[in-house]
Amino acid sequence: MRYLTDRKRAVGKGAAGTGTEHHWYMQVSAVGLALIVPTFIIIAGRALGSDHASVLETFSHPIPAILTALVLVVGLQHFRRGAQIMIEDYWHGTTKKAALIFTTVFSYGLTATGLFALAKIAL
Repeated sequence: MRYLTDRKRAVGKGAAGTGTEHHWYMQVSAVGLALIVPTFIIIAGRALGSDHASVLETFSHPIPAILTALVLVVGLQHFRRGAQIMIEDYWHGTTKKAALIFTTVFSYGLTATGLFALAKIAL
């Protein structure tokens, strides 16, 4: 017969200590994205059917360029953290580590590529 208290059984199986911070980051970034994505869609939608010169002219202005950069950075960081939650919940072992590394590299790679393309357009 084992005499373990509820606390002793729970030690080592709980949160990593950053759950609250992670939750608040996701909530704040979701609200921020809810505010900036519709504006980005309007700006990008107006430029969508235009010719190359007018698209370059649209994104060379500071407001559309900054808004696009914000959508890229905040959106892909939100994606990375959300994917991290799903991976940590459902995958285990080496597969989990590989998926976390792939997701991190993928999101930072997309961010860098998008910011590079935006810089080439805006500058």
